[in-house]
Amino acid sequence: MKRLVIPRLNRFATAILITVSVLLLLWLTSPLPKTLAKPETKVFEQVWQTVNENFYDPKFNGVDWKAMRQKYEPQAARTKSIQEVAPLLNQMLSELRTSHTRFYTQDEPAYYQLLGIFQARNPEFQKQLRKFFPKGKIEYSGIGVFTKDINGKTFVSAILDGSPAAKAGLKVGDQLLSVEGRPYQPIQSFAGKAGQKVTLLIQRTPDANSQEKIAVTPKMFDATTMFLEAQQTSTQVIQRNGKKIGYVHIWSNAAEPDQEKLREDLIYGRLRDAQALVLDLRDGWGGGDIGYLNIFTAKEGPSVTSVPRNGKRYTYISQWKKPVIMVINEGSRSSKEILAYAFGQHKIGLVVGSKTTGAVVAGRPFLMPDGSFLYLAVSNVFLNETQRLEGKGVTPNINVPFSLEYAQGADPQKERAIEALLEALK
Repeated sequence: MKRLVIPRLNRFATAILITVSVLLLLWLTSPLPKTLAKPETKVFEQVWQTVNENFYDPKFNGVDWKAMRQKYEPQAARTKSIQEVAPLLNQMLSELRTSHTRFYTQDEPAYYQLLGIFQARNPEFQKQLRKFFPKGKIEYSGIGVFTKDINGKTFVSAILDGSPAAKAGLKVGDQLLSVEGRPYQPIQSFAGKAGQKVTLLIQRTPDANSQEKIAVTPKMFDATTMFLEAQQTSTQVIQRNGKKIGYVHIWSNAAEPDQEKLREDLIYGRLRDAQALVLDLRDGWGGGDIGYLNIFTAKEGPSVTSVPRNGKRYTYISQWKKPVIMVINEGSRSSKEILAYAFGQHKIGLVVGSKTTGAVVAGRPFLMPDGSFLYLAVSNVFLNETQRLEGKGVTPNINVPFSLEYAQGADPQKERAIEALLEALK
């Protein structure tokens, strides 16, 4: 029998084919090199690595962080956009069971609001942001509402004072059904429409017959000034039962101008003649320090009396010594919870509302290559050296339940605070 003889050239070609097949198989089954990975995979890798290197707890709150990578990376590889990978990233981050730990994209107002808060105090961060905001302004087109999803329905949970939504008559508790006939999206629904009227379809009560259309004109919000502007608009003196009750809503206490404006209004401005004060810390953002309460806790200094040419005497005292009540809810987060805790500790006044979330660690943003960012808890926080509020929150002295769905603008927590002040003034 003759042996089959394979020419040398054919044997060489066969070896090459086998080698190429093996390499191709390895390439298909191995993680892609960073230089070849698609954007979603790169962002996933950077988020995981940033947490791995910067999360405040080296034990990751008892979570096997390497196992989380193995669990979620294959799913991330199948996503096709940053919008698809974002929910997956937030699902992975939620495994850490820690506040101030979330991934944000340009599709949500919180993205711009947080960047606006952080850039004000960090020149280096401002430089990084210029790549994505070349005009130097962190802004977005919107109507000024906070929303909450309940059982698949979107409800207005808070409305910025003086915002387009407030001017159009939108109310807390309204269900948002559509914008110009399409599902409500907090950014996309109003993008490019600043100054143009858009039509919202809302529902005021559980009855579908209560649906109505509301015309609202979005505006460009500057994330560095929007909360101070809302605070100024909220400031008022409420006449009730012959008494003057001051009211101010602190949407964010992260910036010094916001804090200084409160002091100015209390001592010299619109609230100086009020007989009592409602200090509303519900919703919005935190970021401030405990010095915010100095005006209520510091020892009284000398009064200053000025007498102009008309002979009328004006006397100023640098502290607020009149009755004051704080209002909180589950949207009072971070440093606002510290203020609520200290408010009770120093016995400044009663705290009214509902229990806070318990989101009290220190976080900072980490920018991704596409402009999205990871907000990450980088430091643990204790009060009086041992008291930790993370996961616990602050319970008010007077608990006032608030049902958001179809509330029709009712505000029982604010009303209860006013009632308590009227009782104190009797």
